Amino acid sequence: MMKLKRLSKKGVSAALDKAERYRLLNEPREAESICLDVLEADPKNQKAIVMLFLAMTDQFGEDSGADVESARDVLARIRDKYKRLYYEGILCERQAKATLKRGMPGSKFDAYEWFREAMDLFEKAEAIRPVGNDEAILRWNTCARIIMQDKLAPREEEKVVHMLE
Repeated sequence: MMKLKRLSKKGVSAALDKAERYRLLNEPREAESICLDVLEADPKNQKAIVMLFLAMTDQFGEDSGADVESARDVLARIRDKYKRLYYEGILCERQAKATLKRGMPGSKFDAYEWFREAMDLFEKAEAIRPVGNDEAILRWNTCARIIMQDKLAPREEEKVVHMLE
């Protein structure tokens, strides 16, 4: 096993700028790696935690091994309640999109459930949002539009008939 090299505390800011660029270039694995290096040097860095979370969720639906539970573990490290709710909504929205993209049997129902969970979280975030911050509303509307455009709906409940002896 190789021993990773440690980032200096003075290099944190530049490293975060680089991680953001990698995310914008659609290279989330590189961004994730940089964020892990930053967090090794500065474990409570909120910007690095958020960026790590976003880089992880950028990989949903790829064969990268990115998973919901690992992303939720990172999400739990975000201190601000509004941001935690907002980003948990992002997690659900991205999982919904990844589920739709897979196109497996039942995936439209699963995606609907993920989108609805995202929308519930965006509503909770909206209720405590900072003044002038409408990002949760924008995300809620995006989820609603996808549900309407893709004609997503909940699963129909199965009717169980109990036989009397």
